[in-house]
Amino acid sequence: MASSTRRPSRRQLPRAPFGDHRAVTSTPAVPNRPGIPAAVLLLSLTLAGCAGPGADADPAGALDAPAAAPATAQAAQAVPTTGTASAGSEASATAVLPGLGPKTLAEIPANTRQVVLVTGQDKNSPTSQVILYRRTDAGWTPGTPWPAHNALKGWTDDHHLNDLRSPIGVFSLTDAGGLLPDPGARLPYDQSHGFTISGTGFDGEPLAGAFDYVVAINYNHEPGTSPLDWTRPLGADKGGGIWLHVDHGGPTHACVSLKQEHMKELLLRLDPAEHPVIVMGDAASLTR
Repeated sequence: MASSTRRPSRRQLPRAPFGDHRAVTSTPAVPNRPGIPAAVLLLSLTLAGCAGPGADADPAGALDAPAAAPATAQAAQAVPTTGTASAGSEASATAVLPGLGPKTLAEIPANTRQVVLVTGQDKNSPTSQVILYRRTDAGWTPGTPWPAHNALKGWTDDHHLNDLRSPIGVFSLTDAGGLLPDPGARLPYDQSHGFTISGTGFDGEPLAGAFDYVVAINYNHEPGTSPLDWTRPLGADKGGGIWLHVDHGGPTHACVSLKQEHMKELLLRLDPAEHPVIVMGDAASLTR
């Protein structure tokens, strides 16, 4: 297994490729990784998932991790954003992030200068929109809106393992990885065959390649570890392994998925020095 710019886990615990996945229709390749017994990884693959019905292999939905610092699973709610200006256009900058209510805004750390805003179509919808915002002296400047998928049944304020809903909240983004080599990510990147996935999703679409690029969403995930880390600070029942990952053309188990080119761009732009967070939820909830 090749590894590039990989920061070792602070805790020597077994890792699993995904958390909110139940079973895979076909067995993904599971290499013998140092410190990670193949049997442990294989067991986790059959118990976890996030992409689809039989092959729920969405790592992000598997290793839910609580946001670092003020970010929590009870997260804030936000309104849909309508901005279409491209990143770098200071004329489109806003003083406050569009669509976010006071509770959500209060949970964004003061030192955060990058926000991935995920706005779900509605509480029970698996489709959403993603915009990367960057704070400048002129205010919050939006990037181009990207189409995305979230969990099959939509969103929830109280996420649990296998509820098929994505957690609403504000969560930090500290760790990345994928099956493909590091494209030049600024976040620590773990390249591993542990990101291999096969089978089909909820709409019968193939899942292969869904984990080519991933960013761990720190809901029930230990910040500073690979997205594959199995540690669940909130307990196993609260799910885990919720990621941003490559879209496979259908709903996820709990993750947020984007087209591969958009995931690659996100990896190139997310900067740990900017203390990036993701704000995610359905439009109505995010207004609270």
